[in-house]
Amino acid sequence: MSDISSIDTGFRARLAAWLDQSIVRNAIVGVIIFNAVILGLETSPAIMAAAGPLILTLDQICLAVFVAELVLKLVAYGLRFFRSGWNIFDFVIVGIALVPGAQGLSVLRALRILRVLRVVSAVPSLRRVVEGLLTALPGMGSVFLLMSIIFYIGAVMATKLFGASFPEWFGSIGASLYTLFQVMTLESWSMGIVRPVLDVYPYAWAFFVPFIMVTTFAVVNLIVGLVVNSMQEAHSVESNAATDAYRDEVLERLRKIEERLGG
Repeated sequence: MSDISSIDTGFRARLAAWLDQSIVRNAIVGVIIFNAVILGLETSPAIMAAAGPLILTLDQICLAVFVAELVLKLVAYGLRFFRSGWNIFDFVIVGIALVPGAQGLSVLRALRILRVLRVVSAVPSLRRVVEGLLTALPGMGSVFLLMSIIFYIGAVMATKLFGASFPEWFGSIGASLYTLFQVMTLESWSMGIVRPVLDVYPYAWAFFVPFIMVTTFAVVNLIVGLVVNSMQEAHSVESNAATDAYRDEVLERLRKIEERLGG
């Protein structure tokens, strides 16, 4: 019985090692990108009219590859398969495609395009960007809260100051929030909003200039700084992990050499 168990463990270890090879991972990523292109072609009536059966067949082949990949991973990793967030993501997306009737639901079918996000895990630079964004979320939450307070104060002031003459822009707090958001993005803020307001209220610049300076140039740049800093930290952690792994490997080799010399 123990021999059978050891054989099974050895097979699963070899299968996991094979799945972890770069050529296998790159092939799967290639199928994911190819499937994304196929799903994009399915949105064109002209292309579907000319080569619809071929495209649908290629789509089913890609789906079969995804299912085979998941089955092999489940065999290789067992319950450890569900410890990876990307594996769970793949399992859910492929499961949606296999649900009876999902082929007739465009929303569920369209969700399979999300599998292209797996490319992020295969490209180190993209992985660092995602890790940086996730790490920056707590700090960004504080910045967003600060921006919300600034927007709320600005919207109340703008409604009271300019609402009577410009109700379409500042007639309510909701309209003021939307208008101030447009001003913050610098989209037609001068000729489209501020200068018409200045024609009626010559001192309106005293409100808009500080608002733009605080929101556009200070708070937004603060968010960018948080993301860049988090990306640098993620890169540093990844580099340190690689360095530690290399150090452990060198130490293990030295230990083996010492054992041989001592023997």
